[in-house]
Amino acid sequence: MGKFNPLFLGELKKWVPDICEDRIIELVGSNLDPSEPQKKIKSVTVVLEDSIRVYIDGSLSREEHLDNIEKLQIIGGVGCVFVECVKKGSGEPVLLARADSRYQSTFGSFVKRVNYYLRCKDRDFSRLKQETGKVCPKCGKPFPKGSHTCPKCVSKKKALKRLVSMARDEWKRIALAMLFFFGTTGISVWIPYINRVMVDGYIKAEGTEIFLAGFVSVIFTLLLANTLSRLFNVGRRYFLVLAGNNLVLRLRDMVFTKIQELSISKISKRTSGELLKRVNQDTVNIKNFLINQFPNVLEQGLLLLAICCVLFVYDPLLALLVLVPAPFVALSFRLFWRFLRNLYNRYWEQNSKSGAILHDIFSGIRVVKSYGTEEKEEARYVDASARERDSQLRAERFWATLNPILNFVMGIGEYVLLYYVGTKMLSGAMTAGEMSQFSAYAGMIYAPLTTLMMFPRHLMQMMTSLTRVYEIMDEDVEIQTKNEKSLPEIKGYIDIEKVAFGYEEGEPVLQDINLKIAPGEFIGIVGKSGVGKSTLINLIMRMYDVDEGIIRIDGVDVRELSQETLRAGMGVVLQETFLFAGSIWQNLTYAKPEATREEVIRATKMAGAHEFIVQLPDGYNTYVGEKGHKLSGGERQRISIARALLHDPKILILDEATSALDTETEKLIQDALQSLSSGRTTIAIAHRLSTLRNATRLVVLDKHGVAEVGSHEELMAKEGIYYGLVMAQREMTKMEA
Repeated sequence: MGKFNPLFLGELKKWVPDICEDRIIELVGSNLDPSEPQKKIKSVTVVLEDSIRVYIDGSLSREEHLDNIEKLQIIGGVGCVFVECVKKGSGEPVLLARADSRYQSTFGSFVKRVNYYLRCKDRDFSRLKQETGKVCPKCGKPFPKGSHTCPKCVSKKKALKRLVSMARDEWKRIALAMLFFFGTTGISVWIPYINRVMVDGYIKAEGTEIFLAGFVSVIFTLLLANTLSRLFNVGRRYFLVLAGNNLVLRLRDMVFTKIQELSISKISKRTSGELLKRVNQDTVNIKNFLINQFPNVLEQGLLLLAICCVLFVYDPLLALLVLVPAPFVALSFRLFWRFLRNLYNRYWEQNSKSGAILHDIFSGIRVVKSYGTEEKEEARYVDASARERDSQLRAERFWATLNPILNFVMGIGEYVLLYYVGTKMLSGAMTAGEMSQFSAYAGMIYAPLTTLMMFPRHLMQMMTSLTRVYEIMDEDVEIQTKNEKSLPEIKGYIDIEKVAFGYEEGEPVLQDINLKIAPGEFIGIVGKSGVGKSTLINLIMRMYDVDEGIIRIDGVDVRELSQETLRAGMGVVLQETFLFAGSIWQNLTYAKPEATREEVIRATKMAGAHEFIVQLPDGYNTYVGEKGHKLSGGERQRISIARALLHDPKILILDEATSALDTETEKLIQDALQSLSSGRTTIAIAHRLSTLRNATRLVVLDKHGVAEVGSHEELMAKEGIYYGLVMAQREMTKMEA
């Protein structure tokens, strides 16, 4: 039962006891009837060496021979997912299995493995990229989008232990703060005793003789105790703030670094607003807890412990009477702990959504204004803010109900104390000074208990942020380099062998891609929208890892090349140009800060950017604004091209790099790229086919992979896909003319 899901295999063997496990290629279970949407069933779809069989509740429901099947595909429905097989020749889809959305990942893995077997007749699936599940194995609920950690089931104790282990570097400052804590606690316990001495020894002393010097010394001792207490508080606060800020700075750096290590696939599944919240707001929540709430609770807890010890030594019965309500308060928090956690998780999620919406609106403010949808966006943000408000109100309403009840319970102890002390006073068993001392102690007990009563609220807020931070930090880094190899210098030879890739399990974008590119070649990639042109260059740049096959650069698998080696040898100009909020010079030298003025100007001249830059008010020092909004689309693209040229890569990748340029400027850049491509490998994607007129070879992609390869003349003579694209574009040009 090792290589198959034991649950599915066990079910199958109950129905077909004599089935040979060695004949099974792959199997998957499902829980919904294919023909009746609401009907729950037990079903197993099993792929054997010659057929696919579907068993429903113990009976064989369908059988299809593999020779008649072209591929399997996964189809998403409303709250459910389907597996279909597509027959050869007719392309007719046949429904095999249906299940609820929790089976999305399971079905996807099944489809990918079976399709691999149909293509290669290979039962070894170790070359396929393994995807982790999308459902929490504990609670069965889907993971948050882009995550493989369940915020509800994650261990809070482990998260706290990790935070404590991170604090080890600050142990000296924390130790000094603890000394100040003990000093403050000792003084707080000492002050009521001094008051007792003053009352019994001087204020209530019998006779007329009052020792002035002794009375003054008691007053001075009180002044000294209060002064020391304040100084200790200052020292405690200083060292805790220092340690807390250092710890949170380290935590923030770790989160930021981890986000940068994540693949584009995982980052793109989260909103920018959500990632900003993890780095900024969540770490601030943790810092506030460490600097403000936790020290206060620690101080009050030490004070409570010290006073309880004093009371138990003096009068155990009095101590028990004072502490009678405490167990009831602790029990109430234990009962409501899970409910509290869910409240703050919901609030965090709503706060994250409203922040993400606000970030999107501000990022696309030009589009908003262009279409006059300000009121619509305002309504969308107000609606998200209202949901956030409602989730926060639920938490506040809970506390507004619970706090008065707990305060009343805590107050019962005070009345018991008054009765006990009063009877002692009336019987003469307790002096006025003693009453003053122990009344002060009782009051000092209830203040810590009230503080501790609020602690679960602050702790839950912090734990919500902490688990969200560790959710990011615990994500698997998909783009990892194993058996790292280095190249002295990338020459530009690219070998793509049997590559397949899909963004979602069971939904391939590229299949069986084979292509060899020699150093110095100018390769143009063309095809209809959605066939995977940009995906292919992303795989070459290793923004994603292939699901199947291998991509080699200079004979080395890109998965074995370090990211530094790979990035140093590549220059990229993407369709969506991005400029940082800074000067033109800073954007040009982003990948090569040490570039000389002559190198920068040479690159901008080759990209056709120098002429417009020198005409700007501040030339190369002109501030371009956020995302370069002060420049036109064509100007931003020319700066982006110059940035790539300045990097002087051996492999140059252009994804619609001239789409925002006018015809005259495009011709200048094409002439520059023609001379520049000498000695370097260039891969270009362009819908405007005239852009690729200088290409050594053209590679035409369709939904089945590489459809055609050749020069412009060779492909036109074939009158295939490329010929059709060229003819369609010529017709469009005539219509425009």
